[in-house]
Amino acid sequence: MPYTTQVVEKGTSYSFIAEAKPPTVTMPRIKALMTGSIPGFIDVVVNLNSPALLDDNLIWQAKTAGKRIIFYGDDTWVKLFPKHFVEYDGTTSFFVSDFTEVDDNVTRHLDRVLKREDWDLLILHYLGLDHIGHMTGPNSPLVGPKLREMDNILKKIHISLLSKEEASLPNLLVVCGDHGMSETGSHGGSSEGEVHTPLLFISSAFEKRSGKDQRTQPERVQQTDLASTLAIGLGLPISRNSVGNLILPVVGGKTMREQLRFVHLNGFQLSRLLQENTPAYEKDPGYEHFKIAEKSHGNWIKLYLEGNNSEILLNLGKKVLKLYLEALKTLSSSLSKQVAQYDMYSMMVGTVIIMELLLSVPKALSKRAEFEVPLSPPLFSLLFYLMCLMLCAVHVIVCTSAESLCYFCSMSWLTAVGVMMLISALMCVLKPCSSWSEIDVLILAGTIGHVLSLGASSFIEEEHQTWYFSINTLCLVLCQELCRNNFLLKECDPQHCTNVKQNFDSMGETSECKNIDIPAAIDSKLGKATSSSEFIKGSDKWISLATPWIILICCRLLRSLNQTGVQWAHRPDFGHWLTSSEHKFELSFLAAVSLLLIFFLVQRRCSLVSKIAMALGLLGVYSYRAAIGNVTFPWQHGGKDISKGITEARFVYVFVLGIVFTGTKDLLKSQVISADSSMKSTGLWEVYSGLVLLAALLFRPHNLPVLVFCLLIQTMMTKYIWRPLKFDAAQITIMHYWFGQAFFYFQGNSNGIATVDVSAGFVGLDSYVEIPAIFLTAFATYAGPFLWAIHLLCYLSSEVSRNSAAVGHGCFCYALMRSIPVAIYVVLVTGLRYHLFIWSVFSPKLLYEGVHVFITAAVCLFFTAMDQNHSYRVQD
Repeated sequence: MPYTTQVVEKGTSYSFIAEAKPPTVTMPRIKALMTGSIPGFIDVVVNLNSPALLDDNLIWQAKTAGKRIIFYGDDTWVKLFPKHFVEYDGTTSFFVSDFTEVDDNVTRHLDRVLKREDWDLLILHYLGLDHIGHMTGPNSPLVGPKLREMDNILKKIHISLLSKEEASLPNLLVVCGDHGMSETGSHGGSSEGEVHTPLLFISSAFEKRSGKDQRTQPERVQQTDLASTLAIGLGLPISRNSVGNLILPVVGGKTMREQLRFVHLNGFQLSRLLQENTPAYEKDPGYEHFKIAEKSHGNWIKLYLEGNNSEILLNLGKKVLKLYLEALKTLSSSLSKQVAQYDMYSMMVGTVIIMELLLSVPKALSKRAEFEVPLSPPLFSLLFYLMCLMLCAVHVIVCTSAESLCYFCSMSWLTAVGVMMLISALMCVLKPCSSWSEIDVLILAGTIGHVLSLGASSFIEEEHQTWYFSINTLCLVLCQELCRNNFLLKECDPQHCTNVKQNFDSMGETSECKNIDIPAAIDSKLGKATSSSEFIKGSDKWISLATPWIILICCRLLRSLNQTGVQWAHRPDFGHWLTSSEHKFELSFLAAVSLLLIFFLVQRRCSLVSKIAMALGLLGVYSYRAAIGNVTFPWQHGGKDISKGITEARFVYVFVLGIVFTGTKDLLKSQVISADSSMKSTGLWEVYSGLVLLAALLFRPHNLPVLVFCLLIQTMMTKYIWRPLKFDAAQITIMHYWFGQAFFYFQGNSNGIATVDVSAGFVGLDSYVEIPAIFLTAFATYAGPFLWAIHLLCYLSSEVSRNSAAVGHGCFCYALMRSIPVAIYVVLVTGLRYHLFIWSVFSPKLLYEGVHVFITAAVCLFFTAMDQNHSYRVQD
């Protein structure tokens, strides 16, 4: 940006590094810039459809004061400030595939507006650079031309403003960013690249300084300081809830009296805000410092009014100014820590609902447990009505005595009573049933150990290490189990088998849990004892013994593909090497091989039509990536892209929908017309293959090996581990859950918002359509857990040897494995709500957990729909 650099070096500007607080997404950052307050983390979700901003803000104050405001750019401003602009033209900010039109739509108004004199404030929010970062990263060759384009626009605005200053007051041009960019080109987290943003004030009113002074390291300020600084500069009241400080160098050219008046106004506003939020505000260090500075200010004014213009007055003024600045800094720090307002009543209600699911832990470990909630028994129990009455009484007391309405208090009374009835019903129907086995305890110990680790911020930042360790340990345990069955249990001792059967018979007589499938449990235990004969025959024995080690090798390769987490995310990985422009041929070769392997691994259980559709769809995936320039065709010459990839991506969508439709048709036939298990199994596998094709389209080319290894590990574990060892549904479900979590991180995801690949939501779209964009982004982010969950359903449904309750049992266990971390984590976050890293570490993780719960709910609904045999029960 040569012109901007020249302006800075001339000395008619002040440049700073403004630090933004997480979440570093657009809507919360605009609120921080215009209100001076720190938004809550829930604004990450609200960012998708911003409501009108009701808090006191700079735009409202300017409009009230009669300022005429014009806006062009990101339509988030229009949603936040409706009816505040005399003229505006909003541009959809979420269509990240657009690099040029979003900016051209802003620039086309410039020439006309800059010639006019009927406005006081002009706000321009450009989006192209942000979109380039999302799509191609910060090191893209597209970044340089875009920065030069922005530099030319800045030059045009600055020259136009200077030409108008001959007959008017000096103008002020502010250049800033709402957030930064991570190493992958995204934002939302708390890394240095995301929270550090440029802030540049340009005006001919500033004193000209030497270029040497300007080239020093810019001073760091808070992003919230801009609202206070602009309010004072425009002669407007500082926003009521602002925690920002005046950026003093901007008003450094004013007289000492004016500077002291400005900082006093800022200090008075902060001290008043402190009084409203802190009962013991008089003991706050910032408030005490402000009162001392205010008293010294009074003494200075007395000397000033006496006409004392000596050096003593100037030195005293500098001391008073220093006192004020220290007070402002302390006040702002105190307020920033107290800014979070927690709705404890709503938090406790949510926690109770989630914790109730944990009452089903023992039941889920039974051999036949299903995901169902019988609502009829509670309606006829006295306990249900007593609990409803008690909870409704608590709700009335809280909502009529609270000073401010909470979330549940803002609901209609009918809805609130419905929530209380739901809580009461769940408490009445969830009854534990104890049936623990050794392997259940072993696997769940690892799961609960992971959950307890979520109480530490470092474990959350590097959670991928926990899952990598877990699946590696699981592979070693499976290796030990395979060796024991192959070499130690050569023959089943008939006496031992008889004893086992007698024990199970006695268990069946004393069991109080009707949903336990006793015959299936006997078959499972006896099958494990006799499974050695299966291992001795054929070469499958050695392949099965090698399977855990092959899986370990695959996992180690995947760890090298994408660095994730916080501590080591900046280190180079194989993915960075592949995506560099110098290795485009290697990436193209790897993508082609990966797509071929995906076809061979996934087409085995599909019909002929689906196989053809899968082959054409995978060819379309490669064509799409070639069209947008990620990979190259062997016959393609030059660096020009064929197209934007819209046609190629939609070509793939047609085959995805075709394969899923074919599978759905078979499923409906098996469910409605005839209970054909083979047709049902084929339908499920075809739906699964369609989702694999969709994942291949949405994954970036260097991540296609993640999909290949996912399919390979699923295939090998199915044939050489789960079937021979005859694990029950609970054990297989937990293994699927563990691998699904690990593959979430193998994709390059983390617990930071910045790793969400927003560009996946716009594959094949030529404009922003909210529902498809949200679905595609969520699917691409959670493809690992989702594909493993659907594979679990396909596997349990296709295994003929399994009992009729296996699908329901797996569904119940999967829902439980998701509810355990959510329930415990909600309690932990509630207790740690004042933790130093609550907004940068714990809150993003809570957001990920919330979205994962919705996806799990969808999976469980699919499980339940496919479980047509749920009515079978074991007779007493």
